[in-house]
Amino acid sequence: MGISSILGALSLLGFLLFLGGIAAVVLAASQGRPVRAGILLAIVGIVVGILFSVISQGILIVQPTEVAVIFNTLAGDLEDPPRNAGTHIVVPVLQTVTIYPVSQQEYTMSGTTTEGSRSGNDSVRARTVDGQEVSLDITVLYSIDPLKANIVHTRWPTGYQDNFIRPTTRGYVRDLISQYRAVDIYGEQRGAVETGVQELLAARMAEEGFILSDVLVRDITFSDQFSASIENAQIAQQEAEQARLRVQQREQEAAQARAVAQGEADAVVTRAQGEAEAIVLRAGAEAEALRLVSEVLAANPGLIQYQYVQNLSDNIQLMILPSNSPFLFDFNSLSSGEMPLQPEATTEPGS
Repeated sequence: MGISSILGALSLLGFLLFLGGIAAVVLAASQGRPVRAGILLAIVGIVVGILFSVISQGILIVQPTEVAVIFNTLAGDLEDPPRNAGTHIVVPVLQTVTIYPVSQQEYTMSGTTTEGSRSGNDSVRARTVDGQEVSLDITVLYSIDPLKANIVHTRWPTGYQDNFIRPTTRGYVRDLISQYRAVDIYGEQRGAVETGVQELLAARMAEEGFILSDVLVRDITFSDQFSASIENAQIAQQEAEQARLRVQQREQEAAQARAVAQGEADAVVTRAQGEAEAIVLRAGAEAEALRLVSEVLAANPGLIQYQYVQNLSDNIQLMILPSNSPFLFDFNSLSSGEMPLQPEATTEPGS
């Protein structure tokens, strides 16, 4: 229980004693008894009630989320600076107190009827530089500067939210929206709009004794015609992107086909080169073999005859060659392993 509550309770008790004293006086007088005790009780009660009532009104308790603006009725001015959180002494009647909150407040202007500081459609309607109508849902987060509460009290005594916060915010939003095209606000410039409103409003609110915390552009609504055009543009862009991807895919497939064909061509060339090299090697080997055979035959002229006879049937002992052959083979001598001698030349009749 605070001091004000205690003093208020004592003041109430004093007034109850006063009423009790009055009742005692009336009762004693009706019975013909002395009324002195009742009068004394009433006097004490009224003195205690008035005293503690004045004392309770002279004690000012300011909460941590509040600031007190003190007006001096005799001098006609405001006490500077305002009184912050704590317990203070004021002179009743000569000093009047007005309490202002210094905690963060919000003011919302929304097109949704169930939210916002006002019922109904309270969104900010503005027109872009290209003539498009835009509706914005705005929330302003702010607080009263404790050191400038006197300015707020002096300039906005009838309500700062409806008379300052609301019209000032709506005016700045309209002025800023009129500098942009609708398509820019729809896209990349939405953050710029929010930042611009915040910068303009922060400076103006500081002049009036407020601290701006943030400006939130919660929603932006465009006309149905503009929204349809944006949707069509996005569809066309998506189709163009899909076509580009299909072309890119075909190019990749063509590149892969070219790579496969190039690989196959390289393989054919490699195989051809290998076969050519093999033919060259085989030809070299055959030439070398023929050279060696020639050398052996040159050294052993009868080797061919020997090989020929070796391949004949075993029951052949003598073979007569045609009359025009200069050779006659003796199989006994050949089968014994003796190389045949060079045949003697024969003289044909009539030579």
